[in-house]
Amino acid sequence: MSIWTELANLEFKLHYVNANGIRTRVLEAGTGDPLILLHGTGGHIEAYARNIKGLSEHFRVICIDMVGHGYTDKPDRPYGIDYYSDHLLGVIQALGLKQVFLSGESLGGWVAAWFGAYHPEYVKALVLNTPGNVNNKPEVMQRLKESTVKAVVEASYENVKTRLEWLMYDKSQVTEELIEARYNIYTQPSYRNAVHHIVYLQDIEARKQYSWDPSWCGRIGAPTLLAWTDHDPTSTVEEAQPIKDMIPGSELTVIQDAGHWPQWEKPEEFNEVMITFMKRHSS
Repeated sequence: MSIWTELANLEFKLHYVNANGIRTRVLEAGTGDPLILLHGTGGHIEAYARNIKGLSEHFRVICIDMVGHGYTDKPDRPYGIDYYSDHLLGVIQALGLKQVFLSGESLGGWVAAWFGAYHPEYVKALVLNTPGNVNNKPEVMQRLKESTVKAVVEASYENVKTRLEWLMYDKSQVTEELIEARYNIYTQPSYRNAVHHIVYLQDIEARKQYSWDPSWCGRIGAPTLLAWTDHDPTSTVEEAQPIKDMIPGSELTVIQDAGHWPQWEKPEEFNEVMITFMKRHSS
C-alpha cells in the first residue's frame, strides 16, 4: 500500500499558508469539525497518510508540516515547545479556525498538550499519541538526536531507513516510498542547518524548560486521551500513568502490537480510537 494509493480517490487540498510569516505546508481533506494532526521530531505530513481518508469521513482533517520540518520554512533559531505552539496558533489563525480537535504524535503530542494548556480557548479535545520522551531518558534522547542528525548530515537511503525503523514495532512497515519521501525532505539544503534546531529538545538543559509538569499540565481543560502502545521505544505503558495524573480527567488507551507510530502501523485501530473519542466531545 502506497501513500498515493491511500489518497488516490480522496478529494484533498495540498497548499501553503502564511502563519505569522512562516510559509507552512498544509494538507486538508473532509468537512466538519476541524481536526489538526501534528507529526513527531523530524516528521512531516506523510506520517498520517494512512489516516487521512478514514478520518476525513468524520472531520475536516488538517495535517501540517510543523515549523522547521517537511517543506515548511526553517527559521535559523532553536525550536522549543513554545515556538512550535506559537506556530500552531499562527496556522489556526491563518485558516480562520475558532476551535479544533487536536492530536499529535511524539513531539506533536507534546506540542498539542502545551498548546492545550496555554491556548485552551481553541481546543475542543486532545489525543496525545505516544507523546514525547516523557521521562527525559538520556539514552533515548541521545539515540534520537544522533539518528536524526545522521539521517540528515549523512543523508543516505540506509540512514533514513534506520531512523524510520526505530519508530516501528513491525520493521516491514517501513516502505520504500516512505523512505524516499523522507530522504527527499532531509536532502533539502535548508534542512542541514535546521536539523540542529530540531534536535534542540534532546539536550536536557533545553528540555527542562518544557518538561511535563503539573504546573502546566494542570491547566489543560479540554478532554484528553493518552494513546500509548505496548512497544513504544521511548516509554512503557506504566510510564504513562504520571502524565495521566498530571492532566485533569485524562483517559488512557493502549494500542497493541505497535511502536512509536501507531497511526501508521495500526491505522484502522488508531482511527477508531480518534473518531470514538472526538465524537464524544463533538459540538
